[in-house]
Amino acid sequence: MYTLLAKLNKALLPSYSKQRLDLSKASKLQMVLIGWRYFVTTKALDQ
Repeated sequence: MYTLLAKLNKALLPSYSKQRLDLSKASKLQMVLIGWRYFVTTKALDQ
């Protein structure tokens, strides 16, 4: 399940690391998206 979510995240959500986003200047929505991608990626790697 998490591997599918990770693939959807990669396809649909923006990659802030490629955009060189400064985390200290990120909005709350950007921080939520970063946290969500991190959570899904770590769960997918644990499987």
